[in-house]
Amino acid sequence: MREFLELNPLEKFWQQLESCLEKKKLQVEKIKLNNAAGRILAEDILSPVDLPPFSRSTVDGYAVKAADTAGASASMPTYLDIIGSVQMGQKTEIELKSGQVAAVPTGGMIPQNADAVLMIEDTEKIESKMIESFKALAVGENIVQKAEDIGAGELLFKKGHKIMARDIGALAGLGITEFDVFQKAAVSIISTGDELIPAEAKAKAGQIRDINSYSIAAYLDKIGAETKKVGIIKDKFDNLKSALQKELGQDLVLISGGSSVGIKDMTIDLLNSLGEPGVLLHGLAIKPGKPTILADIEGTIVVGLPGHPASAWTVNTVLSAEIVRVLNGEKKPSEMGSENNKYFIEAELTRNLVSDKGREEYIPVKIIEKNEKLFAEPLLAKSSLITNLAYGDAVLKIPQNKEGIDKGELVRLKLIE
Repeated sequence: MREFLELNPLEKFWQQLESCLEKKKLQVEKIKLNNAAGRILAEDILSPVDLPPFSRSTVDGYAVKAADTAGASASMPTYLDIIGSVQMGQKTEIELKSGQVAAVPTGGMIPQNADAVLMIEDTEKIESKMIESFKALAVGENIVQKAEDIGAGELLFKKGHKIMARDIGALAGLGITEFDVFQKAAVSIISTGDELIPAEAKAKAGQIRDINSYSIAAYLDKIGAETKKVGIIKDKFDNLKSALQKELGQDLVLISGGSSVGIKDMTIDLLNSLGEPGVLLHGLAIKPGKPTILADIEGTIVVGLPGHPASAWTVNTVLSAEIVRVLNGEKKPSEMGSENNKYFIEAELTRNLVSDKGREEYIPVKIIEKNEKLFAEPLLAKSSLITNLAYGDAVLKIPQNKEGIDKGELVRLKLIE
């Protein structure tokens, strides 16, 4: 029996997806540090060593006992004996006594009994083996202590942490060059439509180039998926069934097109014919993106995206991306739909907006800076158009229980990644 589209709230999608994803066992692989950026840790990372491994100077100068500089000033310096020099990159055996100093370079090891470093600018060398100090120091001044950054056995990154470029240096500094990460989510993208042609082809009358498989793959690759563009499949039951069957070993399959009601809409029948439990939901209470389909085919999640580029992009960023984050180990299934505040900013809306109550609406906006204030200029267009997404800097979400937003209101915007 044919399923009919109804407007399901996003919460219902998250609930259905949570049930599907909780059954999935995430696969783990070991990778090298050079390939780690953007990957999700499958284990806690503990520091194997102290960092720094020894107390070191932050300036060029003289290692001293801070007490020996007490009361020192330009008018009343203290006099200290030089007993040696610390060599860069070498362990020092120098041991200070009261009234003694040792020359030390920036990054050099602090000698035993020294607890501060005099900057060379605060001293004057009056003999080959003596300096006068013009500054009184506190204990620890101009020194980075051993293990001040991180100690051996301390937690550096938790399981589920996404390795950023800034993390690579910390791992290298600790000698951690190999570790376990979750495998990337394997995602197949199928574009359907008799009118579609490849992006490189010359369009004839009645034909349009495939947009969705490129934009969807680019976004999901960026957030950590391993995508595969299957290609363009004609709107014929057997063709689409054959193409889809070959991709059911993937973690996620996205079908662009075939989700709107129409003569060639056979996607639901096809999905239900391929395995259990089949189609879970058809229809999503967001704009654009109403005719979205969610299915589970023997453990492979299938999402039917609208064919219009703006609609497909919206559903991909709102829904598919969250599935990928769970499959990658970045989020737990129960965390789907939670927002990361670091990608949001606030700006003043430049015009009134009317929205369909009962549907969440996503509108691309251009961010304009004027008189040291940020303004959000809505870019309104039909869902079949794509240039607004290219020109937009951020997306404004209007909640489903709101009929619009007034000009001048401060709105929360999610930056387009």
